[in-house]
Amino acid sequence: MPHVLVTGGAGYIGSHACKVLARSGYVPVTYDNLSTGWQEAVQFGPFEKGDLEDRARLDEVFARYAPVAVMHFAAFSQVGEAMANPGKYWRNNVCGSLTLIEAAVAAGCLNMVFSSTCAVYGDQDGVTLDEDSAQAPLNAYGASKRAIEDMLRDFEASHGLNAVIFRYFNVAGADPDAQIGENHVPETHLIPVMLEAIEGKRPALTVFGTDYDTPDGTCIRDYIHVMDLVDAHVLGLKWLEAGKGSGVFNLGSGTGYSVREVIEAARAVTGRAVPHEQGPRRGGDAVRLVSGSLRAERELGWRPQRSDLGVMIADAWKWYQRGPYRR
Repeated sequence: MPHVLVTGGAGYIGSHACKVLARSGYVPVTYDNLSTGWQEAVQFGPFEKGDLEDRARLDEVFARYAPVAVMHFAAFSQVGEAMANPGKYWRNNVCGSLTLIEAAVAAGCLNMVFSSTCAVYGDQDGVTLDEDSAQAPLNAYGASKRAIEDMLRDFEASHGLNAVIFRYFNVAGADPDAQIGENHVPETHLIPVMLEAIEGKRPALTVFGTDYDTPDGTCIRDYIHVMDLVDAHVLGLKWLEAGKGSGVFNLGSGTGYSVREVIEAARAVTGRAVPHEQGPRRGGDAVRLVSGSLRAERELGWRPQRSDLGVMIADAWKWYQRGPYRR
């Protein structure tokens, strides 16, 4: 079976991608330094520990497995941290990706599926964002991802590297089998933070900003189930293998939910109240981010199957009750 190198394969999205790749006839090779990933999440193929900036280690792994493609998830991704420490994001995300791309090109591995973000669009109120929307990232996370997108285009022009770029909206949920799931330390994503508050693992969820220009004053986001997301990645890989060339695709449900709406949905799913308190706005947060994903549907044949808000929370709740990974 063909091998696919999965950077960040021990993390939340990467581990789910590995499960779907294995189910789709590939051998996922996880490349991860475990700084934020989990050894327990590597269940579907070989594991190679290494840093993105370690060119010799990357060369060794490319030589050992001769992957047909790379799925590149490894990155720092916390907006608050990116605002406070932008150098960390430019150094890790951009320099690490450059080293990875150069190693892939040198190994003759010219197909890459790249994990980008809707953060490249910045804050565009009242707009359903499509792939041609203007880009104006608000923080070093979004800016670093935009820079990597540009880098991939340069390597396409110079070396024939083909890349499918996916710009995610808010990823949520977990493997419906509860075999793997979302587990960050510290946790900052809304749904798992809500579940921690419900379980008493934290005093309360903080709602950052209640005075936005939205119907209930809280930010609006587009949530997509992690399994729908990684299904799109396999479709992107097959697109590349079919010789269809590079492409950029938004991945979202096309529906926006406010923080208060997500809190109410969690109460309905779990049958428990969500302890929460109001806090100030966070720098770098957009008011409303909602996807137009028609290109992915039209060109890749992708349609979300589990991205109903209640389903996403129910799958996350099932995983959380099973017991997340512990350091």
